Amino acid sequence: MRFDFFRRSGAEKAAGAMGSDGPAFARNADGYVAYTLLLDPQKRVVGYKLAWRPAVPEAQAPDAITRFKALLACVTEHLSPPHSPWKLGRSELFFDVDAEALALGALQSLPPEYTVFCLGLDDLANEELRPVLLFLREQGFSFMLCRAQALPEDPELRGLITHFDVGAGDPALVAAIRGCEQPCHMPIHPIATRMNAWADFDACAAQRIDVFAEARCGFPTPAVQAGNHALQPESMLIVRLLQMLQRNEDLREVEATLKRDAALTYRLLRHMNSPAVGAGVEIHSLHHAVTMLGYSPLFRWLSMLLATSNAAVSPPFMMKKAIMRGRFVELMGEIMLPPGEADNLFVVGMFSLIDQLLGVPMREVLAKVQLPASVQQAILAREGVYGPFLALAEACELDTGDAARLAESLLLGAEQVNAAHLCAVAWSHDVTLTEAA
Repeated sequence: MRFDFFRRSGAEKAAGAMGSDGPAFARNADGYVAYTLLLDPQKRVVGYKLAWRPAVPEAQAPDAITRFKALLACVTEHLSPPHSPWKLGRSELFFDVDAEALALGALQSLPPEYTVFCLGLDDLANEELRPVLLFLREQGFSFMLCRAQALPEDPELRGLITHFDVGAGDPALVAAIRGCEQPCHMPIHPIATRMNAWADFDACAAQRIDVFAEARCGFPTPAVQAGNHALQPESMLIVRLLQMLQRNEDLREVEATLKRDAALTYRLLRHMNSPAVGAGVEIHSLHHAVTMLGYSPLFRWLSMLLATSNAAVSPPFMMKKAIMRGRFVELMGEIMLPPGEADNLFVVGMFSLIDQLLGVPMREVLAKVQLPASVQQAILAREGVYGPFLALAEACELDTGDAARLAESLLLGAEQVNAAHLCAVAWSHDVTLTEAA
């Protein structure tokens, strides 16, 4: 049986993603996108599990299917718009679904090759749902079986499963799943979905398992020797350049200092010419960049390089998270604050994680890079003109339940916050790809 009611035009997909009620539906389902990072054993981001948090108390919140439709509409608009490329490269998106959600035509707005639906055994084994599951799998969508202790015996059902929830990474369950791989099928991908501490991540990484790293576990301890908080040579050079820019030193002096490190100069120019942060005109030199754009963008780019300058201490996902947060804070602030504040906003967001990135106490970093008082006030106390934007970004990232209250205090709507959040996720992907190249 083929479910051709799924096949719709681009215009119909866009309308369907918004739900049958169109724009009014989105207003009735106000909420905030939350995600959990999927990390590979090297702590690189390889996917996101997305959820929708209502902007109202649970008792007043819309039902689960309405929330799911709102999430699909938001993802479609900002990450997979019609006639545009998928904005997250090879990163996968995971969604919790049930029988009702799997019947939605709006699923077709998602990129099949990068979408994984997470469901329980009851829904997977539902005979009435099986034609839908087979159709979606034929289109390229993937399925993760959750909360099960073994693969189903039915070969057809087993053939649908591409990912398997191994809980906290029980070695016996992982071995059993890997032992069931069939020669004619792609290997089933075990994923640890429960992590109580970073020690759990390390145990899963030893088994070569990807892990959903829950925000409540905080950040891993920076890989520095006890008592050794000195900045690395490249980090020190970048700090010196930042200080020179703050003092408005002659550009020739700044260029001379930068040229002492050819690799750093190359990386900086790559950043300037990348699609994510470039100016639309190819930049060949530091002098050219400052002549065209001024000192503030250069300060911003150097701040980004500082965040990625100590890979031995900071795992890849932390670098990505800092850049993502910087962009998120910047995009929200652009809605409310006067032009010219963007670079400060980006630095606020990114520097809020600089101690984790460099393995150096925050006050020590800020003592070396003497940022404006308003920026330091936001980083250290979440206060001042920039502080509330940083607090809101953290509430969305950590899924604390405070997003609606903080957004209201800034006169920001949920749609504006979600747009900034998902655009920042996509932007950080482009930036970190350039950095890794």
